[in-house]
Amino acid sequence: MASEEVIISLSNVVKSFGDFNAVDGISLDIKRGQFVTILGPSGCGKTTTLRMIGGFELPTGGTILLNGEDITKLPPYKRPINTVFQRYALFPHLDVYDNVAFGLKLKKVPTKVTKKNGEVVEKMKHYSPKEIDEMVHRALSIVDLDELEDRDITTLSGGQQQRVAIARCIVNKPEILLLDEPLGALDLKMRKDMQIELKEMHKKLGITFIYVTHDQEEALTMSDVIVVMNDGVIQQVGTPTEIYNEPNNAFVADFIGESNIYSATMSGKKKVHFLGTDFKCVDDFPMNERVDVVVRPEDVILGKAKKGGLNGVITTKIFKGIHYEYAIMVGKNEIIAQSTKDFPEGEVSIDIEPEGIHIMKKEILQNLYTGCEVQKDNSVALSDGYVDVDLTQLIAKSKMDEDGYLVAPNGKKYDLAGAKLTLEVPLDKFDFSDDTEYGQFTAKVISSIYHGDHYQVIARSEDEEDFILETQDEWNVNDIVGIKVNKEDIKIRLKGDISEYEI
Repeated sequence: MASEEVIISLSNVVKSFGDFNAVDGISLDIKRGQFVTILGPSGCGKTTTLRMIGGFELPTGGTILLNGEDITKLPPYKRPINTVFQRYALFPHLDVYDNVAFGLKLKKVPTKVTKKNGEVVEKMKHYSPKEIDEMVHRALSIVDLDELEDRDITTLSGGQQQRVAIARCIVNKPEILLLDEPLGALDLKMRKDMQIELKEMHKKLGITFIYVTHDQEEALTMSDVIVVMNDGVIQQVGTPTEIYNEPNNAFVADFIGESNIYSATMSGKKKVHFLGTDFKCVDDFPMNERVDVVVRPEDVILGKAKKGGLNGVITTKIFKGIHYEYAIMVGKNEIIAQSTKDFPEGEVSIDIEPEGIHIMKKEILQNLYTGCEVQKDNSVALSDGYVDVDLTQLIAKSKMDEDGYLVAPNGKKYDLAGAKLTLEVPLDKFDFSDDTEYGQFTAKVISSIYHGDHYQVIARSEDEEDFILETQDEWNVNDIVGIKVNKEDIKIRLKGDISEYEI
């Protein structure tokens, strides 16, 4: 990448809070004029990264360069960067015009002045009223609010207030505009409308946008480049198409769009075994290597029962407007498929072309389980058992009421029965026992490898779900074990938008 194209460069940036690394050694180059989205779940470090770029947080380690100059310790007001926050921080006692003009009235800019003796000197002067008026009207025109300049802020809709906040930033002509989940306070329809408007504003302005969100649709809709983060680390950087079609790992595949993710085994040259069947694929890995397989729902080909390579049973069917979405059970495994054809519930055949099977090297950093459904009693189905989880992880400062509904701080209630979750369990949090009645699951030990100071043990259930444990205890291959996991050791993420479950 040519150096003149890079406007912001992060090099091995770390941000620690005590012993916790919120951002853990990330490096990233952002080109001038790009719309870059930092995407990830709550607590992944994306907002902390944005705040360090803006100067609101100082890195614990590493450097941040702007146009090749070190700005790591430069205060926010000395950076040509403006920020739009989720809460717009507008002045309710000022109208639209004065909110946008507020910063300009305080700002001083270098101006060349000719003295009586003919000497030209540079002085810091305020903008003239005429200059301020021209700049405010241009900014309001860009955000389509030029006819509302006299309106009180309190009379505006959420989308209009957001545009005022953007106008107040762009009126200062920043080189970079930071946007920290600015659509979070809007309803679903307004969010979708504002996604399009923000992309249009970016084209008009031609400046660099760095946008933070946990919403995958926002990232795919608006971005030139997506930076996927998890646990303070960048997982992948790429265009929306690259991120969606060629995910680096199971986390990215699960977080971006709907995915079927399976633990699988290479069964031959360009052949992989999952769902109890051997499939041809285009990726070549060593024989018998454990891998992760991703199949997008749109790549599942459905047909009449017993007319394809694999048979399943449709258990649910939802019409999504342009296609049907099917949940299909293949033995004890579920596969999600999308098709424009209307199949009745019952048996159906399944085919997957080799190009529709994406194989990734298995990264055993944690146990990851996708598509786990919340039950009516708020337990979650996993493998052939059920686990209790803390649903309040989905909304900060929320609680569960006596009827089992999730209650947000603003009083909104959510019935999460039927919602799909991704579960993450650290490698040291499963508890194995010789007692097969112990805990929530039963599985057979298929691998036990000594890593110098601990064993990494993999136990597989009958429906081919793997439970991975790092332990001091030795377990023998073919041991049948009972497995337990505690509620507080399970981290959860919701697939989709929580507003779908509001009651």
